[in-house]
Amino acid sequence: MSVNLIFKIAAVGILVSVLSQVLKHSGREEQAFLTSLAGLMLVLFWILPYIFELFESMRRLFTL
Repeated sequence: MSVNLIFKIAAVGILVSVLSQVLKHSGREEQAFLTSLAGLMLVLFWILPYIFELFESMRRLFTL
């Protein structure tokens, strides 16, 4: 996993939290929830190949 990915995840987290707070204070809780959900899905799609690689390496480790 590269450091660049960690910085991207941190940037998305900061951006989503700021947007969510602004939307909540303006009375748009539904849009704040959807913004948080979209940020979560984006980060999940970035991390999913690494999770798959982890499970594949664990499977190779425990199979003879």
